[in-house]
Amino acid sequence: MKSNKKGLNTLCTHEGDLKDTKFKGVVSPLYMSTAYAFDDVDIKRYPRYFNTPNQEALCKKLAALEHAEAALIFGSGMAAISTALMAFLQAGDHIVLQQTMYGGTYHFAVTQLNKYGIEYSFTDGWQVEDFEKEIKSNTKVIYMETPSNPLLTITDIAGVAQLAKKKGLVSMIDNTFASPINQNPIDFGVDVVLHSATKYMGGHSDICAGVVAASQEHIDTVFQSAICFGGSLSEYTVWLLERSIKTMAIRVKAQSDNAQKMAEYLVGNEDVGQVYYPGLKTHPDHDLAKSQMKGFGGMLSFELPNMDISLFFKHLKLIKPVMSLAGVESTVILPVTTSHALMSPEDREKQGIKDCLVRFSLGIEEVEDLIEDLEQAIAKVKSLSVPA
Repeated sequence: MKSNKKGLNTLCTHEGDLKDTKFKGVVSPLYMSTAYAFDDVDIKRYPRYFNTPNQEALCKKLAALEHAEAALIFGSGMAAISTALMAFLQAGDHIVLQQTMYGGTYHFAVTQLNKYGIEYSFTDGWQVEDFEKEIKSNTKVIYMETPSNPLLTITDIAGVAQLAKKKGLVSMIDNTFASPINQNPIDFGVDVVLHSATKYMGGHSDICAGVVAASQEHIDTVFQSAICFGGSLSEYTVWLLERSIKTMAIRVKAQSDNAQKMAEYLVGNEDVGQVYYPGLKTHPDHDLAKSQMKGFGGMLSFELPNMDISLFFKHLKLIKPVMSLAGVESTVILPVTTSHALMSPEDREKQGIKDCLVRFSLGIEEVEDLIEDLEQAIAKVKSLSVPA
């Protein structure tokens, strides 16, 4: 008996397509209008209400990919995260946040939540018991991120989701590093899934967007805040994102394969310190990652102790030292000066983010070319460091 469940590439390519009923073109038509009729229509459409034709079509694709009932698309990952948090929190409430997390989310929590009378606590670690320890009588939300940015820590998704359900809390997860290709948290009981769609969904370093995927009930709650905060996305960017997602499964598979090979190479490089990648059998949570991920992703981090990293970056030829991640080109950053620069040195140290930590986003190039680029840059820095 045939299954009605479609494959990932089929979902990426066809789900939520906007049909060209006039000319029968294979590509979704682009409706640029920001003004739609309100009389004698079934739906009163307005961009800020997330219901223009292109927005609606893309949200169907996103919901299908995350195994959710519904989804909303936002102007950035932080727009999605902040809107979702404020939709479920109000004055007097408390949220438990995972210690290891994206610096932008951390900055939002520590600079904004108290303004609205919302309390927050960061866990000491990322085990289920670390979350449970921080729950208070006024806790409403548990927030996790796995794999985490930038240390690739792995959180037990099902365990935290079950804890939230037992306590009557809303569970949220930043699923950006995994992408819906490698991980579907809703299958493990998570309530709200968040993405920076700028990353693997866009995949070409030319789109800024965010996603919230959840049950229809939870999306309705997020929607009420979203129409007030105004984080909607332009129609052209919505159209570009729908086009980009068609190749997401193929891209992410290639990036994950490259990351696995690169991590294994880095472990054997004498100039490299600790390597952080859940696909390594030496990763402390490798078995957990294997149980909840379909692939280990295209992101890794490694330490370059006793090396001038800015000089190392300058001598890279293929790999680009730029902000952001998950494009088809390989990129590196120094988290202490970029993604986690807004965190205090003490908080970075608490997470384990060292000054010599390099975050590496693997692209789709041949991994042998990337290894050669790393080796020549390291050799160049070492040669310049040798006393005359």
